[in-house]
Amino acid sequence: MKIIIADDYQELSRRASDLLLEVVKRDPYAVLGLATGTTPLGAYEHMIENHKKNGTSYLHVRTVNLDEYKGLPASHPQSYACFMRHNLFDGLDIDLENTYIENGMAAEEEEECARYDKLLRSLPRDVQLLGLGSNGHIAFNEPGTPFDSGTHVVTLAESTVRDNARLFAGIDEVPRKAFTMGIRQIMQARRVLILASGANKADAVFCMAKGPVTEDVPASVLRLHPDCTLIVDRAAAAKL
Repeated sequence: MKIIIADDYQELSRRASDLLLEVVKRDPYAVLGLATGTTPLGAYEHMIENHKKNGTSYLHVRTVNLDEYKGLPASHPQSYACFMRHNLFDGLDIDLENTYIENGMAAEEEEECARYDKLLRSLPRDVQLLGLGSNGHIAFNEPGTPFDSGTHVVTLAESTVRDNARLFAGIDEVPRKAFTMGIRQIMQARRVLILASGANKADAVFCMAKGPVTEDVPASVLRLHPDCTLIVDRAAAAKL
């Protein structure tokens, strides 16, 4: 695993966007695995700015997202489908027909998981972007998730619910279940880029990068990936 320590969140975001732009410029038909949450927002802003200033095109780029809340339609303002449109896709020339995410309203969980598994097999990702949860989760793969897991429905850990409550009207509004890409599928991306910012992520960064590789810290498996880059700001790197 390559570790890059940025001075602050702004530098972290710039470095992350530079790596993603490198993939898109090299292959106009690239497949990007994308993430939600607050950490990648700065990188997405840089990508939009670059598109407007330099004309980098996403017309033929395909994207797949990590996860989606169960029970929220794509039109819901707190759905991850809406998050991606608002924070990235609406600022690019991307074809929304080429953007993929789990269906949070799917009635049959097993069928939806199988559908997404099949989709991921048909779209090998050139790069997978990840954030790091304060408990070491990646996507919604909580501690204890088997490393060989595929797409599945997960009950969110209370720490994850608390972390995400700031995006809702209150903690009671946060869905308790979600569809998530599995760890096995994350590891199948050609390249993985994981971001962590802030002092509240310092323990998770240490456990991920320096502790044992264990299912108790899902992100620790990324040390086994042949091409993984961790970008952290100085606050998140404090315990390295």
